[in-house]
Amino acid sequence: MNKNFIKKIGAIASAILISAGSLVSAQVKTSVSILGDSYSTFENYIEPKGNEIWYFRHPKPNRTDVDDVKQTWWHLLIKENGYKLEKNNSYSGSTICTTGYRGEDYSDRAFITRMDNLGNPDILLIFGATNDSWANAPIGEFVWADWTDEQLKSFRPALTYMLSYIVDRYPNTELLYIINDGLKPEITNSIVEACDHYGVPYIQLKDIDKTASHPNIHGMKQIAEQVSAVLK
Repeated sequence: MNKNFIKKIGAIASAILISAGSLVSAQVKTSVSILGDSYSTFENYIEPKGNEIWYFRHPKPNRTDVDDVKQTWWHLLIKENGYKLEKNNSYSGSTICTTGYRGEDYSDRAFITRMDNLGNPDILLIFGATNDSWANAPIGEFVWADWTDEQLKSFRPALTYMLSYIVDRYPNTELLYIINDGLKPEITNSIVEACDHYGVPYIQLKDIDKTASHPNIHGMKQIAEQVSAVLK
C-alpha cells in the first residue's frame, strides 16, 4: 500500500478524533448542586424524596404565585448559564444547626445532616440560615474545631462545622454562600465572619420581593440575577 495514502488516512483519522473530542468537550456542562431550605424547594424536584417542600404546582394564592419549577431561582440560574442540575437537597423549614422551631430537635433535617449528600458538583450553592433566624435558634459562640453534639445545637458552631466540612469534602468545587436579606444582624454577621475564615465566597441578597416571607415569581428572578452576576 502506498505510504502517502497511509499517511493521508492517518491524518484524516486524527482529525476525526480531534473533532469528536472537541464536540464531547463542548457538550460537557457545568454541574450545580444546592444545599437549601424552603426557598430552593419545588414539588418533585428535590432529593432525597421525603424532604418537606414549600413550592407546589398548585399553590395557595396567598402563599405564592410560583407554580412552575421553571420559575424557581435555581432553575432560572441553571438555564440562563447553560449549567445542569446535579442535586438539589433542600428541606423546607430546615436550620443549619440541630435546633428548630419551638426548640425542637431538627437533627433529621439540619444542613449539617444533609451536607454530605450533594453529589459531585462543579458549583455548590449554600442557601440557608433563614430558619435559624426565624426560629430564634441559639446563636452560641464560634467553635473552629472538635465540635460536640451539644455545640451543634447552636447556630455559630453548626455554621463553622458545616463550612469546614464542605471546604474539605468538595475541594475542587466552586462554592458560594447565598445570604438572605432581612435576617437578624447577628445571623448575617456570623455568616460573613465564618465565610471569611474559611475563604468561602458569599453574596448578600438585596430587596428580594416576597409573598408570605418567601420569594414570589419576581423575587425568584431577582435571586437568579444577583447570584448569576457573582458567578459570572
